Amino acid sequence: MIVVTGGAGFIGSALVHSLNQKGFDEDIWVVDEMDHPEKQKNLDALTYSRWIGKDIFLQEVTGLKLPACSAILHMGACSSTTETNETYLRENNFEYTRSLAQYCLKKDVRFIYASSAATYGAGEHGYSDDESLLETLAPLNLYGASKQRFDLWAKEVGALKDIVGLKYFNVFGPNEYHKGDMQSMVRKGFLQVRDAGVLNLFKSYKSGYGDGGQERDFLYVRDAVAMTLFFLEHEDVAGIYNVGSGRARNWNDLASAVFKAMDKKVDINLVIEINVPDEVIIGRMSGRRVHLDSGRNYHIDFNPPKVPDIDDLTGEPLIQREDDRPETVKDRLNVYLSQTLPLIDFYLERSRNQQLNYLKVSGLGSPSEVSDLILAHIKNN
Repeated sequence: MIVVTGGAGFIGSALVHSLNQKGFDEDIWVVDEMDHPEKQKNLDALTYSRWIGKDIFLQEVTGLKLPACSAILHMGACSSTTETNETYLRENNFEYTRSLAQYCLKKDVRFIYASSAATYGAGEHGYSDDESLLETLAPLNLYGASKQRFDLWAKEVGALKDIVGLKYFNVFGPNEYHKGDMQSMVRKGFLQVRDAGVLNLFKSYKSGYGDGGQERDFLYVRDAVAMTLFFLEHEDVAGIYNVGSGRARNWNDLASAVFKAMDKKVDINLVIEINVPDEVIIGRMSGRRVHLDSGRNYHIDFNPPKVPDIDDLTGEPLIQREDDRPETVKDRLNVYLSQTLPLIDFYLERSRNQQLNYLKVSGLGSPSEVSDLILAHIKNN
């Protein structure tokens, strides 16, 4: 028997499909919550022996009542990169995964789990899956930190010689329709082009990258599944591995590919500039503090620790990353300004000639407030 947690979700349902194609039918368990109608649709054409909720499944695991199985493919998690409930993320992404891993190690069951490329943060320490570098990574959000926390635990207890952690990059493809705002940018781009005939890209605020030049590693879900099943079929391989194409592509490439796939002329008609004064950017970035081992993020103004520069949970010291020091931020802003002013002038000129819309919005509100402003403009224009 093979268990696929998150089996009604995006990558999970694609794994079940591929296992069916390989002849696994009646010996698959799907573990998931049917909290969205699209999830049931993901399973309609698949064959499996049992569907079980995640909490009941955990009870069977911890109570040692689970029937004999050969592997647990653990894709289930809270995958929202904007989730702010650290307790929820800790319970779902760390503690739940740890319980499954402990069971598999005890019972000699193959355990393959979904880590995430979100553990790499802004990428200032690179994207190497070398396990000796795990402690240097600094995720930018609580989701990434929850994934990083389990990776570090697995390394600490010596489990990485027996289990497999997969850092999926930007996966796209069928069966992600239930994910709402967490759908891939490929899917979101398709919907924009289908519904409005245009695709909107964000202005770049990082030196060295023009508007639409921000890069991501995009991977089709079928390829992600093939890589995952490689580790199921090769039980002698263990450790943490990146799962991506190995090639970063920018948003402009993505936009062109979406238009071409839909047999439409490329029509990117909106550039959005989120305007934040330099002193505010410096304050936001230089105020960040990080607990290195867990990846927990604080901010001295917006999310301060209970004791200055001390982690709330461990009592250990917090650090300020080199990239967040005021002088470093100022230097980056100066480079950005010198390199992007010509691009701003270019797009403003196109806007004056009515070739595109140039939207400048204040970035001084909360993320949701700024997002609402942008979405309202797109909807009304």
